[in-house]
Amino acid sequence: MTEKIKIILVDDHAVVRAGFRMLLATSESIEVISEASRGEEAIGQYVNLKPDVVVMDLSMPGLGGLETIHRIVQRDGNAKILVFSVYHQRVYVDRALNAGAKGYITKNSAPEILTEAIVTIMQGQSYIEQGLIKISNSIKSHSDYQAIIHQFSPREFDVFRMLAQGMSVHKIAGELCLGYKTIANYATQIRKKLQVDTLIELAHIAEDFGLM
Repeated sequence: MTEKIKIILVDDHAVVRAGFRMLLATSESIEVISEASRGEEAIGQYVNLKPDVVVMDLSMPGLGGLETIHRIVQRDGNAKILVFSVYHQRVYVDRALNAGAKGYITKNSAPEILTEAIVTIMQGQSYIEQGLIKISNSIKSHSDYQAIIHQFSPREFDVFRMLAQGMSVHKIAGELCLGYKTIANYATQIRKKLQVDTLIELAHIAEDFGLM
């Protein structure tokens, strides 16, 4: 009998993980061996359990999905990570792939797409949901901002997105489990890099990138 593809599910919502597990249980070739609700857990489980594929959301408290991908890939350059996210904007797809993910699909995709993506990645190929490939890049006239944001670290990108969405430094610190001063420093660095003074200007840039 062919050995099953071993999966770790990473999402901070237990109900969502349960839905993923039920969906994947219909496949005879896939087995969910563990679940994690935070990036820190996912890294530990990856090291201990050595799964074949990690199916991961991007939006999580603590490390966040992008930083988690980056750290797993640092530990294992052959790691196979599939992002399964509500975000469909091209900037998220690009950053996930740049961090080391092998595939990206949205939670609005057809149920069979998840299984298809896992099997494709397991075979050593990449997988991007078809609709995401066709997303046009509407930011070409803002190539300077695009280049700057592309250079953001995963943590800087998370803070940038949260600031643009109107979250306070205190709230971001709580979400990311970091100190207030650390987030305040990130905010200062981000504004300096983008050469803006106000959160309104940040929000306008984020809106241009489809992050709002």
